[in-house]
Amino acid sequence: MALSMTHQIGALSGTPITTETGAVSDSTATLNASAVWKSPTANLSCKIQNTDMVDALSPPISPCRSPVLNMRADLSVACRAFATEAAAETTTTITESEEYGQMYKQGVAQDKGNGVPVFVMMPLDTVSMSNTMNRKKAMDASLRALKSAGVEGIMVDVWWGLVERDQPGHYNWGGYNELLEMAKRHGLKVQAVMSFHQCGGNVGDSVTIPLPKWAGEEMEKDEDLAYTDQWGRRNYEYISLGCDNLPVLKGRTPVQCYADFMRAFRDNFKHLLGDTVVEIQVGMGPAGELRFPSYPELNGTWKFPGIGAFQCYDKYMLASLQAAAEAAGKPEWGSTGPTDAGSYNNWPEDTNFFRKEGGGWNTTYGEFFLTWYSQMLLDHGERILTSAKSIFESSGVKISVKVAGIHWHYGTRSHAPELTAGYYNTRFHDGYLPIARMLARHGAIFNFTCIEMRDHEQPQDALCAPEKLVKQVTLATQTAQVPLAGENALPRYDERAHEQILQASSLNEDREMCAFTYLRMNPTLFQDDNWRQFVSFVKKMKEGKGAERCREQVEREAEHFVHVTQPLVKEAAVALMH
Repeated sequence: MALSMTHQIGALSGTPITTETGAVSDSTATLNASAVWKSPTANLSCKIQNTDMVDALSPPISPCRSPVLNMRADLSVACRAFATEAAAETTTTITESEEYGQMYKQGVAQDKGNGVPVFVMMPLDTVSMSNTMNRKKAMDASLRALKSAGVEGIMVDVWWGLVERDQPGHYNWGGYNELLEMAKRHGLKVQAVMSFHQCGGNVGDSVTIPLPKWAGEEMEKDEDLAYTDQWGRRNYEYISLGCDNLPVLKGRTPVQCYADFMRAFRDNFKHLLGDTVVEIQVGMGPAGELRFPSYPELNGTWKFPGIGAFQCYDKYMLASLQAAAEAAGKPEWGSTGPTDAGSYNNWPEDTNFFRKEGGGWNTTYGEFFLTWYSQMLLDHGERILTSAKSIFESSGVKISVKVAGIHWHYGTRSHAPELTAGYYNTRFHDGYLPIARMLARHGAIFNFTCIEMRDHEQPQDALCAPEKLVKQVTLATQTAQVPLAGENALPRYDERAHEQILQASSLNEDREMCAFTYLRMNPTLFQDDNWRQFVSFVKKMKEGKGAERCREQVEREAEHFVHVTQPLVKEAAVALMH
């Protein structure tokens, strides 16, 4: 007798699954699939794997196959299988199911130590422009697969431009109601991102979701609501923080709009806060990050590893600069930003302002300007966090803020790309400790990107140093006593990236990262080798830095687990392709 997919999924997700007729399936036991870790063989001997690496201009994304594992079919066969049309319901043999049940009865439970819970980012278009869930069947199958791997939960962008699209104060939560209820049904936690930025124009943006229609109308009337560079180029990804407290959006200030949106979210999902929704990440700039849009990729304006450009030339930012200059007794400094800082795709030594010898950044004027520019960003964070803290107080959710991992030209004295983004971080000035202290004052989490990157994988001539940057940020959060969480900046499925994340997650001697969010759920994640690597990664993260495990043993456990759960994962992969 074969078990149906409904029975399998019920066992794997730890939740009874309702059949099409409405009845609950009569599975003999509901299992937490993260509890089935068990090596298929005993007395394993450990081998040290070769860790030699090859320098590359961009991070490798090809799967890393272990030489000791021979169960899986060739990856190309799996890829072809995933691309086929979804067929009839998949079944599994009684032999595998009995083995699965036996493993559960033996009590191989999920580790509850000091490890790092792993969340997975949902696709950017999880909710459609019509405010319904995209690919519901795929989402359901995928969430079951993630739960089966021991994933803690998911992260999803809650787009301002979708929910409050047509009229100010009118919120449509339709697609998000469906998604969050689905996550709850599968026992997954949710990190909800209050995404007050436009989707489109940044690394990995696969869809375009503009700001609310009515906000866009106001920006058309007054173009200075958009961030502006010294050449007059406007950026519409996020409303300029220079007008945070001005009633420029149909009678409301931008900060009031953000607060009203968060309050509406709280009221609509109050029954899920603290239980299913465990974290609110508050968007504070382009890509949801606390920064200026200094390196926009849209229309080829910026290309890696250019230094970017200051974004302080709208009339609201210039008014603030003028006031600061007059207060400093230097009114001549207030009419414009640096005029010798080059352009988006220059390198530091191409410019007078950022060059290492005699650069303007290291002068009295440079200190004045960079202090004002970075303080504007910190004040922006303070304003929004003050609102977020009051709105979600006593709700049981954590508040977090994402900071960009700008690692290129980190080895130079001026750190030009960080300066143009608003992080006053140079060889002589720590730009991340003030951010960490600001977050600490509000009890917020410091979420940082580029955790997966290694220095040697990046272009050496651009003096990239993501590992050194992560260490600096870790030290800043440790000093400020603020929790640190992480994300990978680019999609990575290989073991080398996973090992780097594991290492970075425990850099703080006092405590590990409070969470890690994996970018991103897609069909590639569910390919055989990638899924095996991911399952192993999640297990290692949850075990924590104190665990002493043989790498070969963990990989064999992952391989066996993937073998048992293959039908569920294949269903998720196929569903996502359509």
